Amino acid sequence: METTGEPIEIVKYSGERAKFSINKLKNSLQKSGAGEELVDEIANRVRDELYQGISTKEIYNRAFALLKKKENAFASKYKLKKAIYELGPTGFPFEKFVSALFLYSGYKVKTGQILQGKCVTHEVDVVAEKDGHYIIVECKFHSEEGRNCNVKIPLYIHSRYRDIREFYGQNKNEDKPNEGWVATNTRFTEDALEYGKCAGLHLLSWDYPIGNGLKDRIDRLGLYPVTVSTLLTQREKDFLLSRDVVLCRQLINDNFYLDHLGISEKRKKRILNEINLLCKH
Repeated sequence: METTGEPIEIVKYSGERAKFSINKLKNSLQKSGAGEELVDEIANRVRDELYQGISTKEIYNRAFALLKKKENAFASKYKLKKAIYELGPTGFPFEKFVSALFLYSGYKVKTGQILQGKCVTHEVDVVAEKDGHYIIVECKFHSEEGRNCNVKIPLYIHSRYRDIREFYGQNKNEDKPNEGWVATNTRFTEDALEYGKCAGLHLLSWDYPIGNGLKDRIDRLGLYPVTVSTLLTQREKDFLLSRDVVLCRQLINDNFYLDHLGISEKRKKRILNEINLLCKH
């Protein structure tokens, strides 16, 4: 426990140092669905155990452990950001996850499409269509926290998007893609954001656009990845992801996947109860 009275400095995933903010910790805990009293209790306990140079990872682990003791569903929501990283390492489950965000927002969605460009063909991660919006999305997944998407990514994706648009512009009978997107599970650098705004390229990251980033869409739609579960083992999560079961809500309708894993009825009931609590929104 820190007793000097000096402001506590914490070390972020990027290696950058910052002053500890109990309000930031409380805000992240509130997003788990925990009540004010529990949030205050956990935040105060974590604060009392801080020391100079503690990592944000250690702070997260302590808060997560305390939440898990109280309610699995709260702990699952609290670990959402980490759960997105756990969709790796190939990035393919992340593509499925991004396509689900569009699907549950009313879009017709296809993944892994080959589209002709004016110069070359392009494999597009996600194609989404609704109400005149013909969107092509490139997904950039990082399995390591602290790695951000720099300006090279939107530059490269925008050039692919323009090549596809030029081809479809020459073929009047074809629907023309009219929105290019880049989706990442991390964050974009300032240069990347500036380029996206200037070029008219839509960027989607953990917290961007403000109020409509990945975390906001997930909470709004109740689309939690299976990796948020605090009850499923890593082996079980890997099995589900290998069967394209990316969302918790898929297990509500198709819980026979849990039977394939040989999960007992008692444990299956606990897992489904956790998932049902998560998916209510």
